[in-house]
Amino acid sequence: MSKSDPSLSPLMALLNQAERERDDALAQARKAEAAQAAAQGQVEQLLAYRVDCETRYREKFSRQSSIDQFQTYQGFMGRLTTAVEQQQMVVDNAARRTEAAREAVREQELRVVSVRKLIERRLAELRLAADRRDQKQTDEFASRAAWNRLDEQRLSASA
Repeated sequence: MSKSDPSLSPLMALLNQAERERDDALAQARKAEAAQAAAQGQVEQLLAYRVDCETRYREKFSRQSSIDQFQTYQGFMGRLTTAVEQQQMVVDNAARRTEAAREAVREQELRVVSVRKLIERRLAELRLAADRRDQKQTDEFASRAAWNRLDEQRLSASA
């Protein structure tokens, strides 16, 4: 039996749908991973900028500073720290979305494997039925041949 057997059409359609859904889930997972990587990159940029600012302002304040400059610096660094924390929350949310997307891929892949297994079982059933049909035809042919020989022997013996 081949995969073109009409009784397999519904299973093949189901397999095609499951593969499309799996491919869609893979695409979503890739997008989620890219979004997570971009968010992580932004956190890293912000952290590097914060280190750079701290270094520059430390050098500047070591020479001279007024209370206003120091308060401005502290306010700016506070806002920068808040931005880093908020961006880290974005990264954490992106990581959760990425993990959910990966789980969806695993579920869809399991579905594809299950449908393929159903198709394999159906093909095995069709092969078994075809083998039984062939065996039955062979048995019937052998039985007819035996009866024909017996008839010929009876005709020869009676003649």
